[in-house]
Amino acid sequence: MKAIKVILLTVLTSTLLFSCFEDQDDSIGNASNLEINNFIYRGMNAYYLYKADVPELTNGAFESATELNEFLDNYDSPEDLFYNALLSNQDRFSFLVNDYVALEESFSGITKNTGMKFGLVRYPSDPSLVFGYVRYIVPNSPASTTILERGDIFTSINGTQLTDTNFNSLLAAETYSLGMANFDGETVTETNETVNLTKVELTENPVHLATTLTINGQNIGYLMYNGFIGDFDAQLNEAFGQFQADNVTDLVLDLRYNGGGSVESAIDLSSMITGQFTGEIITTEQWNAEIQAAFEAQNPERLVNRFDDRIRTNAATNSLNLNRVYILTSPRTASASEFVINGLNPYIDVVQIGTNTTGKFQASVTLYDAEDFRKTNANPGHRYAIQPLVLKEVNSVGFTDFIDGLEPDTFIEEDYANLGILGDPNEPLLSLALQDIAGFAPSQETENSTHLRTTSLEEIGESNMNSPLYQKMYKEDLSGIPLFN
Repeated sequence: MKAIKVILLTVLTSTLLFSCFEDQDDSIGNASNLEINNFIYRGMNAYYLYKADVPELTNGAFESATELNEFLDNYDSPEDLFYNALLSNQDRFSFLVNDYVALEESFSGITKNTGMKFGLVRYPSDPSLVFGYVRYIVPNSPASTTILERGDIFTSINGTQLTDTNFNSLLAAETYSLGMANFDGETVTETNETVNLTKVELTENPVHLATTLTINGQNIGYLMYNGFIGDFDAQLNEAFGQFQADNVTDLVLDLRYNGGGSVESAIDLSSMITGQFTGEIITTEQWNAEIQAAFEAQNPERLVNRFDDRIRTNAATNSLNLNRVYILTSPRTASASEFVINGLNPYIDVVQIGTNTTGKFQASVTLYDAEDFRKTNANPGHRYAIQPLVLKEVNSVGFTDFIDGLEPDTFIEEDYANLGILGDPNEPLLSLALQDIAGFAPSQETENSTHLRTTSLEEIGESNMNSPLYQKMYKEDLSGIPLFN
């Protein structure tokens, strides 16, 4: 299993995905559209999870190569073919890129941004207007040198009010000025303050905060983990090593902003939380009928993801052997994050606090334009790659298809007027977890503040929404996968 790493892919419209690359040349290199379209068709015909839903992908749908080429020539661009002809109606998540180098960089945590991680929300008074709120600041980033901090509100970019139609273009600028504001839960009030930001190439450590809290004599670990990025598995393991040294008896895992990443990292995290289930099944994979049959005949173990006792660097896993874990979630909790929750549920008590997760249980794989779809022999004439859904994950008791997300045990939305400080025992979501660990009922103040939260406000975007890695799960290597060509 270590040779193959999976990242959970989740919701993102083709418009947003394409906007990430809209300033690039549609056909990098000298390959023709027909050449690229042929590659896309071959990949989808071979590996697409929902192949049976698309008549054009049926084996034998075209009587000859000439007939297939005539079909492919009907589409003006690879994007037109992929999004308008080859996707199932039940697929929200497959995508293609015209520069796989940017995609690969994002897999290592490298993106171009300001270091301000934010969400975008409709105004209570006018849903066409939008304000942004700061979730957290990436250390050693341009934003970290400003006055910005978690909970800050902004309403404009370069003097233009954010709306539900312009926010994507305004935030795409390399350099911009934020117009700051206050929000009391009902009214947005501008402050006339501005903050200037410039995007740079950043590598973000997803282990944002790992600390041990001592509450009523108990040592409780708190971990904010914001992406399953394999390059940082050693740092994740170090955090659990410190939890071991601190003799933590409980863990609060904050995944509310974690849109997914490597399933190998998700397996390792699951094994760090536990440790007593090494070798047991976390999930099994379900592919399209042809791939599934080939695996079952040739290598059925390849379909199984198991708890392990070593991380990808081969270092021993620092495990806590817990029988209970608290996980903080939001609608941005997706993919590999959901893999952890769903995979642990049959084994230990998973206490979920927050809101429903995204509902992403499928995985994708990067396919390059080569005979075997590997990068090694990829066509040098272009940099298109496709990332189709190829499998869905099923936990050890057969649970999957949670399209509406995984439901929390305690429902609480973040209060944009009072986000609190991450890692502070009084932060609203963390506070509920700590009260439950200590055996206390929520205080009257907590109950009231929960009741007053602005649950009707709609969040419509976030800082990572145009990243190629936004809420995705993928296999980085096709090793061991049957080749159909």
